[in-house]
Amino acid sequence: MSTLHLSLSPLPTQRRHTCRSRWRPVRCADDRQALFSRIAPVYDNLNDLLSLGQHRLWKRMAVSWTGAKEGDNVLDLCCGSGDLAFLLSEKVGPNGKVTGLDFSKEQLLIASSRQHLRSRACYKNIKWVEGDALDLPFSDCCFDAITIGYGLRNVVNIDKAMTEMFRVLKPGSKVSILDFNKSTHPFGAFIQEWMIDNVVVPVATGYGLAEEYKYLKNSIREFRTGKELEKLALEAGFINAKHYEIGGGLMGNLIATRHCL
Repeated sequence: MSTLHLSLSPLPTQRRHTCRSRWRPVRCADDRQALFSRIAPVYDNLNDLLSLGQHRLWKRMAVSWTGAKEGDNVLDLCCGSGDLAFLLSEKVGPNGKVTGLDFSKEQLLIASSRQHLRSRACYKNIKWVEGDALDLPFSDCCFDAITIGYGLRNVVNIDKAMTEMFRVLKPGSKVSILDFNKSTHPFGAFIQEWMIDNVVVPVATGYGLAEEYKYLKNSIREFRTGKELEKLALEAGFINAKHYEIGGGLMGNLIATRHCL
């Protein structure tokens, strides 16, 4: 049976960096947690609209690149409403195990409700955990693969999140990180920002979430380029790391492998 583990202790106070501002600028764990809780009810609809459904293809690519296979124990970090976790469950089958972790209880409740509407046996192998990407509640070397979709850009300490992924990943296994691509080409950056200003924010405005989605542009500006992400993974201990531009360069996917013992 599926399990929704929402009884874990709240994110420790010393890690949440309590903020007094309402949400902008979004710089601390409390602010980011609140933002994703507010957009949770319409998150899936907006993803479909804003990407014309292409995000589903990108997510399948991200899962395929992990090399997850039947019977594996895998983690979807910053799982949101569960898209990548569901795709991982199809890879590992009913004998495998999938954990979806997120810091937003609202997102996890939506993921759990989606799970209950699905009938395939493999979907019963998913459990949902409320937790902190910077302090994962798992032992060392316990996962055969890790995915994180549109989450690394939103943690308050990217270096620490990468180190934690390395810690809980088994030797020889891979992490697949899907997110917006921070282009190093001025024209590419211009197109990306134009789309956010003229497509993303106007559509989000229709859902009453204009202010929340204005955050997107700044979060991409403050993110790492593909080369910087590769360097970050190597510094965390991964033996190789390769960043691929996808979606016409608007998106990117980092694949990093932990060394074998």
